[in-house]
Amino acid sequence: MRTTRVTIGLSLAAALFAAGCGTTEEVEADPAPRGGDPVTVVDSRGREVTLDGPAERVAATEWNGVEHLVSLDVMPVAASDIEGYTQWVSAAPLDDTPTDIGTRGEPSIDTLGSLDLDLVVVTDSLNEGAIAQIETTTPVIVIAGSSATDPIGSMFESLDMIATATGTEDRAEELRAEFDAKIAEGTAAVEELGATGDQFAFSDAYVDSGTVSIRPFTEGALVPEVLERIGLVNSWPMEGDGAFGLGQADVEGLTELPDVHFWYMANDVFGDPYEELADNAIWQSLPFVVSGKVQRLPDALWMFGGPLSMGQYVDAAVDALED
Repeated sequence: MRTTRVTIGLSLAAALFAAGCGTTEEVEADPAPRGGDPVTVVDSRGREVTLDGPAERVAATEWNGVEHLVSLDVMPVAASDIEGYTQWVSAAPLDDTPTDIGTRGEPSIDTLGSLDLDLVVVTDSLNEGAIAQIETTTPVIVIAGSSATDPIGSMFESLDMIATATGTEDRAEELRAEFDAKIAEGTAAVEELGATGDQFAFSDAYVDSGTVSIRPFTEGALVPEVLERIGLVNSWPMEGDGAFGLGQADVEGLTELPDVHFWYMANDVFGDPYEELADNAIWQSLPFVVSGKVQRLPDALWMFGGPLSMGQYVDAAVDALED
């Protein structure tokens, strides 16, 4: 039985084991901790989670947590929707060892409980009941999905929390330095192109009952926040939600935009919703369509990822400006 503990309560499995009776079999003593001094992390709930040592066998239920682990050189034992992760996240690829634990919204509690994990990383979007169920067998830390008030700060706060729990603080510092260097590189490239102050609008979209619904990444969204760091200006006029900075629009809503660089994400696996607008009269009249400033960015750049994914967006924006 693992000796990892969490300060918010004893493992149910440990309690049942301690209560066992009526057997003559000799019970083996707990193995020694996996190594290292105890580690305490204060997660996004404000709860202290204490581990006997740096976590080695870790699972993550959301893709930002998976990316953080891989970028910290900790290959997760398990992850949600591995097929989807490989389709959307190229910055921090998985090897063939992680176990798939189901969907991001409803991971398999039974599978998680069977993997002898030291830690499960979840986001604040996971149902509290599911978190409580996981905690009956395994310590959990909760990271924020994002924060529209400081998306880059939130990204690094989550990365640092996982780094503390896994004993990879040095790698986290390297990732921060690499991100800062990428921002400086992108800023210099934008200046050289004479594009400092250029306006952009970034989005993705989906088709519902034949209608294209557009999801603007407004002020407070992570990707635009990164692109503004290199000297560009996010031009979406509407407000987004408080967590991710995501808005809602249709093709008529695009008429509020000036002649911007209109960049968007799609995926060949699911199709390109913007292709559905090719014959739409409103779309055809938009200034950025007329001027040829509509560009689909490369596939598999995760919009809600970590510093490695955000570095990819810096490169993608510079490449788009050069075209």
